[in-house]
Amino acid sequence: MQRIMKKSKIHTATITGLELYYEGSITIDRDLMEAADLLPNEQVQIVNLNNGQRFVTYTISGERGSGAIELNGPAARLAAVGDKIIIISYGNYEDQEAKEFNPVVVFVDDQNRRVQK
Repeated sequence: MQRIMKKSKIHTATITGLELYYEGSITIDRDLMEAADLLPNEQVQIVNLNNGQRFVTYTISGERGSGAIELNGPAARLAAVGDKIIIISYGNYEDQEAKEFNPVVVFVDDQNRRVQK
């Protein structure tokens, strides 16, 4: 049996930009993507802490060190600049692997810079 488990997340990131007329996705600072083990075009779930919206999109690599967390396309209507979100990725794991797997959790400050917890 396989289980779908949380692989990684970026916790309480701040939306820095919205680009409505775009194909659709979330742009994430490349440093944060690497820290959270996210690849470009990887599917992620976005949870908006300010308004309760939950939606699925895919990642685009943003400028390294920029702190960019930008919603593009129709998803831009589901948040406002300054909203706090959680970005979650999932993976499929065999039962035994799932029992031993520890997901990556990246905590960030208000400027989307990684902090230790």
